[in-house]
Amino acid sequence: MLTREIAKTIVLETSLRLNRNINIMDEKGIIIASGDTSRIDDIHEGALEVLKSGKTLIIHPNEKGVWRGAQPGINLPILFQDRIVGVIGITGNPEDIKELGGIVKMTTELMIKEKFIASQLEWKQRTKEMIIEELLKGSPSYSNIERGLNLIGLNLKSPFITHIIQLTERNIMNQSLTDKMEGIIGEKHGLVGFISINRMFVAFLGLTQQEADKKLRSIYLELKKLRLKFRLAYSTPFQSMSKFNQSYIDCDLALKITDVEEDLISFAEVEAKALIYKIDRAWGERFSNRIMNKTLNKFADTLEAYFKNNLNIQKTADDLYLHRNTLIYRLNKIEEETGYDPKVFKDALTIQLALWTDKKLKSEEFIK
Repeated sequence: MLTREIAKTIVLETSLRLNRNINIMDEKGIIIASGDTSRIDDIHEGALEVLKSGKTLIIHPNEKGVWRGAQPGINLPILFQDRIVGVIGITGNPEDIKELGGIVKMTTELMIKEKFIASQLEWKQRTKEMIIEELLKGSPSYSNIERGLNLIGLNLKSPFITHIIQLTERNIMNQSLTDKMEGIIGEKHGLVGFISINRMFVAFLGLTQQEADKKLRSIYLELKKLRLKFRLAYSTPFQSMSKFNQSYIDCDLALKITDVEEDLISFAEVEAKALIYKIDRAWGERFSNRIMNKTLNKFADTLEAYFKNNLNIQKTADDLYLHRNTLIYRLNKIEEETGYDPKVFKDALTIQLALWTDKKLKSEEFIK
C-alpha cells in the first residue's frame, strides 16, 4: 500500500510545511522517498529496528553512525489497518522535533488511508463501467457480468430502467457526479458510470414505479442544482438483462428526435415518433411524398404546436402568439388544400406521422 508514488507525495507535502527533511522507508527498511534524493534506495538500519520492534526510535547526535544509513532524528512506524507498512523519519535534533513526530505520523497515516480509499473507489468504479459496457453489447457475456457483480457485491434485480445523461457543459469531476447520483439512488439500487466523456449511464435496479419516479425527480433537481447543462432520457421498465442494449438504443434515439431544449425525455412519450425512425427509408419516402405538400410545409410549425397542445385551439394560439381566429383560419386552409382536417383525430394522426417522416428524411437520422 505504501508505494513510492505515495511516499514521494508525503515527503513533498510534509517537508514543505515543516521545513525539515523527511524520509519514508518501506517494509524492508529501504528509503523510497526523501527530501535528500541522494539517500533514495539506501538501507536505513534505524527503520529496520522500528520495523522489528514496532516502536519509535530516537537517534541522538552522539549516536550518528550507530545505525547505518541513518542520521540524527526521530523514526516512527507507519500503521495502516493495524499493520506496520513502513517508517517515517524526520531528520534533525530530536529535542527540536520531538513534538512534530506525532503530527507527522498522523498526517502520513491519514494520507495513506485517503489514497487507499481513492484507489478502492477507482477500482470499484472501473468494475462498474466494465459491467455497463458488457450489458450494452448486442451479445453480452453474462459470465463476465456475473464475475464483475460478485467483485463489487451488487445484484442486478429487476425491474430495470435505463437513463442516459448527456452533458454539454459541466464543472464537476466524473467521480464526484457519480457519487452524487449513487447517493440519490442508493448503492444497491443503481448502476452508474460514464460510457463516454460527456455521457453518463444510470440504471435503476429493483425499484417500484413510484420509487423510480421519485428518484428520477431527485436526480433531475440535483443536476439543476449543480447548474449543469444536460439532457436526460429514460427508458420504459424492462425485466431481462438482455434488454439493456435495446433500452440504451431507445434512450439514444429519444435524445436525437426531440428538441434540444427538452432536458427530460421519456421514451414512452416519444415512442410513437420513434417508430417513424425505425421504418424503411423507401416506405417513408413513399408515405411522405404522398401526404406532404406546400401547405403542410408552410404550416408545419403551426401544426406541431397544435399537436403538442393536444388539438387545443386556445392553448396553441397562446403559444404561437396568434389570435384564435387566425389559427382557425390556418387549420381550415390546411383542410381545404390537403383534404385532411387537423381538428379530426384520424386526419391529425396522418398529418403528424407525415411531419415526423419528413423531418426524419431531411435530417437523415435513420435507425436500421
